[in-house]
Amino acid sequence: MISSCPICNIQVLTAELEQHANIHFEDDDQLQKDMELAHQMALAESNTDIMDGPEHCAGSFTSDSNTQGASSSHSEYLHHYGKLLDEQISCLVGAQIRSKVQEVEGGIMSLLRSCLESEGGSSTCMISGYIEHHQSLPSEDKGWGCGWRNIQMLSSHLLKQRPEAREVLFGGSGFVPDIPSLQRWLEIAWDKNFDIIGSNHFDNKVYGAKKWIGTTECATLFRSFGLHARIVDFDSTESSGLKSKNGKRAASQVQGPMDKFLIKNNPPKSSSELCQEDAESMRGQQVLVDWIWNYFASCCSDRFTTPRVTVSNKSPLYFQHQGHSRTIVGIQKKKGRGSQDQYTLLILDPGHRTVDLERTLRSKKGWQSLVKRGVHTLRKPQYQLCYVDSGIADSEEMEQLKTIDSILVRF
Repeated sequence: MISSCPICNIQVLTAELEQHANIHFEDDDQLQKDMELAHQMALAESNTDIMDGPEHCAGSFTSDSNTQGASSSHSEYLHHYGKLLDEQISCLVGAQIRSKVQEVEGGIMSLLRSCLESEGGSSTCMISGYIEHHQSLPSEDKGWGCGWRNIQMLSSHLLKQRPEAREVLFGGSGFVPDIPSLQRWLEIAWDKNFDIIGSNHFDNKVYGAKKWIGTTECATLFRSFGLHARIVDFDSTESSGLKSKNGKRAASQVQGPMDKFLIKNNPPKSSSELCQEDAESMRGQQVLVDWIWNYFASCCSDRFTTPRVTVSNKSPLYFQHQGHSRTIVGIQKKKGRGSQDQYTLLILDPGHRTVDLERTLRSKKGWQSLVKRGVHTLRKPQYQLCYVDSGIADSEEMEQLKTIDSILVRF
């Protein structure tokens, strides 16, 4: 819950309202400064978005044409705004709520690894390490919360597998927050100027709203903590981008949450158009699965390797496509007819119940229909993946991470 401070009208978490209000009475000078700051913020909101840039901030708080005076006002504003942002973060760290997740004895990935190793035939699998399954709940986020659930699944992996991420994620809390808390963290990322285009798309507000999000918001959230979140765009449409001179795909700036993935009412297609789509689909399927296989295979652990299953040190993949998003936790390869390999994606879907996943994996019966997705199911013209590389960004990198772009792979 968010409440207005009765002294300065600044929005703070209800749980921290009393502590915030008491600060005003510790120092009369501080009270006056807070009142002035509240007045400045009100002026800024009435004139322009306070995060549009330094020139807007300075212009909102002074009518003096003297450059030195404007610069001084702007510096003072940034100082006060930074203190407010720090206070919001501090409040959120203490008030955020742990996400409710069903505990699976032994872990979902351990059960999946056992199932994969017990299968007959010749196959090789690449899977990620520890991850929790976070399911959508009918009473909370049915139909719109899949993106948030995938963020929670990725977070569970990072908190368990990467000590450097555990130190910075969610204020060092060490647990996966619920959706409302994640929404507040995303708003704070926007306040820090991460993904200005995306924040404008949402009018800078997402807390308490049942709004669809996508890979852009996932990357924004993790980047705001200094994590190297990357987006890869797989696209067959003509207008998606161009190759650079060296033959590599040019980076594409990501705009909006998942606009191009939303279902649109398009006119019926001719048979020739459908044939062309089938050809593009087959080509896109191979490009996508080749990339995913190489991704997981590029950084493997020696500790858990068996003849059939190799555990990768790479993070799971946030997998976005038209109308839905899921989490890819691995990929299976089997020798097909001739020299063509057959691939199957291993996916955790927020739309499935955790109890069903655990039951089928533990019994080794029926789990394939919940986890496996064959290449033939990949018939969309566009896909996006989001993953998190290791390491923490320094101050210079943090500025670069504020612009959300993607690696474009055309097929």
